[in-house]
Parts: sequence; C-alpha cells; structure tokens
Amino acid sequence: MHMKELIDMATNARKEAYAPYSRFAVGAAVLTSNGKIYTGCNIENSSYGLTNCAERTAIFKAVSEGDLSLGTMAVVADTPGPTAPCGACRQVMAEFGIKTVIMCNTRGDKKVITLAELLPFAFGDQDLSGDGK
Repeated sequence: MHMKELIDMATNARKEAYAPYSRFAVGAAVLTSNGKIYTGCNIENSSYGLTNCAERTAIFKAVSEGDLSLGTMAVVADTPGPTAPCGACRQVMAEFGIKTVIMCNTRGDKKVITLAELLPFAFGDQDLSGDGK
C-alpha cells in the first residue's frame, strides 16, 4: 500500500461529505493490517453533538465489519495546511490502535505524524487493564 493510494481514497471519500451547515468537507481512509481500506466522510446534523467526523466514520465502518487491525489513517480537508483530527477522533484513533496519521489538505500538502505525537497521554489499553499500569 502506497501512501498516495491511501490519500487518494481519503480525497475521494471527501466528495461524499454531508456538511450543509459548516460546509467543511473532510475525507478519511484507514488501512488495516490485512491491506483492506475503509473510507469515511464527515456527516453533519443540525445538532452538532450528533455529527460524526470522517475519521470516526472510517474507523467505525472497519470495526462494524469486524476488522480491528487498524494501522495508518489519512485525513484530507480543504485547509491552508495539513488538517489534524479533532480531539474526539484522536481519542477514538488511540482506542482502536491507529499508529500513524497522514494529515493532508486538498492542495497536496501532507504531514506524517504518529498518534502518540498527536495525542500524548491518550487513554488506551493500559487504562482498560484495571491495574492502573
């Protein structure tokens, strides 16, 4: 899997965004360890609490298909620089094991970053063990 293919799939997913309120379309694509790619776009609701970001849409699509082997995610939006996932998406990414994030914009700018760099001290497996380690 080439980074370009993952970015292209996120860019194509962005075209399906439903963003009538913000007009801020985002696309995401997540690569699994078996080579399968799941895509998502942001889906808004007039009650923003019910809105779902592109990153979570792609992750939830993979998980709902029974694929928990998530690895790299690309995110694309029309921003001046590479777009970073929101806080809610970062936490979901941490819980489901995303290791690398390719932040992009529609102009072709990109930045590759680890989730640990993007979200230090994230809630994760160590917090689910019950022993506090």
